[in-house]
Amino acid sequence: MKPAMVDPIEIALREDLGDGDVTTDFFVSKNQQAMARIVAHERAILAGTETAAEVFRRVDSTLDVAVLRNDGSEVNPVENVIELRGSARPILKAERVALNFLQRLSGIATLTRKFVDAAANDRVKILDTRKTTPGLRALEKAAVVAGGGANHRFGLFDMVLLKDNHLAATTGFDAFAKAVRKVREARPNVQIEVEADTLEQVRTFLEIDGIDLILLDNMKPAQIREAIALGKNKVKFEASGGVTLKNVRQIAATGVDYISIGALTHSLRAIDFSLELTPLAG
Repeated sequence: MKPAMVDPIEIALREDLGDGDVTTDFFVSKNQQAMARIVAHERAILAGTETAAEVFRRVDSTLDVAVLRNDGSEVNPVENVIELRGSARPILKAERVALNFLQRLSGIATLTRKFVDAAANDRVKILDTRKTTPGLRALEKAAVVAGGGANHRFGLFDMVLLKDNHLAATTGFDAFAKAVRKVREARPNVQIEVEADTLEQVRTFLEIDGIDLILLDNMKPAQIREAIALGKNKVKFEASGGVTLKNVRQIAATGVDYISIGALTHSLRAIDFSLELTPLAG
């Protein structure tokens, strides 16, 4: 069961609006009507369109909000993404928060698509990690999917992933194997993955029943190929560490099942969108 999620829209609006928008409230008439467009200024893969739309609806439920392009679609410069019509005040009050979500989430989707295209291998899944913005994990992982990637575990609760620090705190092979058996008995539907830094570790893990995946951490393509040969038809393999747009195709060609990339959610570049407002008479 997932833990209760925070409401990132509520938090973002509260931190931006505080006790009121002093600029809009003093300089824009409450009777002023307007139409507005959110416009892309560069080529990108969209994500966060419904989140951005919900920001406007939260500020004023009477606004007419139309999402013109869905998440996962490619948008080009000067194309409209969302159109709005209604009172000018709430449009202006929601503008920055809506754009913040749209720019960041589309940045994630766009970077993910670049990695998927660079890998050029439909058999290999490009995965995200838990290196997400606190409180935005669900939105950011959805953006990875919009970009053509797939999600790794959501949190610590839905999958076992034994990394080097866990292994350092485990007292020997027998205790490790016993713990794997306990997980299998207590949580039979939970996948078990272990991190290997060396081929010797791979050989050790392959002797233990119950392991589903082995994460090959910072291994060279030749080492990845050798590890896969050792565990063929026994477990699946994930490559991670040092993956870039320049080397992802070479890694994908090794035969690995998954490639996980923390950069998808921690090193993106926000996409340039703007809101253009036009006052309406009457």
